[in-house]
Amino acid sequence: MNHMISEQNPEREYRAAMQDAALCYMQRHQAEHLGNDQQLFVRTVAHLQTTLEVPIFLAENLTGLAYGQLRASAGQRRLDLKSSSESVAVLSDPASGKSFAIPVALIFQHLVDASGARPKNPNN
Repeated sequence: MNHMISEQNPEREYRAAMQDAALCYMQRHQAEHLGNDQQLFVRTVAHLQTTLEVPIFLAENLTGLAYGQLRASAGQRRLDLKSSSESVAVLSDPASGKSFAIPVALIFQHLVDASGARPKNPNN
């Protein structure tokens, strides 16, 4: 009996279907938000809420997971979280097949400490 319950999990199927809906929506609309992934994210959450009546907490969670799928499938340069640590960030470039290990202290030195005062709103 437990075997049948594990095979037919309506909650898991619902979450998977809503995550797929979020991914499809982002794929269709990403060209409208080039350079502003936050707008695409917010718009996708709103779509799940209004069109599919997904509760906001779940819509945000599933959109986040779908966004990860969207970026991973794009073959873009990325931060390799599995290989990174607190002191070393590993960047991966799928196009070249290369990975780069960069000490976090170096990132702070060249990007954070050297940048001076930054605007409070990153969209400025």
